[in-house]
Amino acid sequence: MSQSGGTSERTDAIRSALQRELSPLQLEIEDQSAQHAGHAGVRGHGGGHYAVYVVAECFTGKSRIARHRMVNAALGDAFRDAIHALSIRAETPEEASA
Repeated sequence: MSQSGGTSERTDAIRSALQRELSPLQLEIEDQSAQHAGHAGVRGHGGGHYAVYVVAECFTGKSRIARHRMVNAALGDAFRDAIHALSIRAETPEEASA
């Protein structure tokens, strides 16, 4: 997954929220919106497509669903209109190093 170079305000806001709430050891955010231009679900929504890879201690002992809920909670309602689709890969440090 390629790292966003902070080229968009939306990506920067996503990064800030995840860093503040999850204290990740590694965080990669990819804006995939251009790959979905014209997609029926995007028209009228205004939100983008993003993929995030997060490595954080707080995921230890949590199920995959619980981790995804943590990421979504960290983003909160402020991102409801900013994100149309979000792909999440959330790992513990042990999983990331394996």
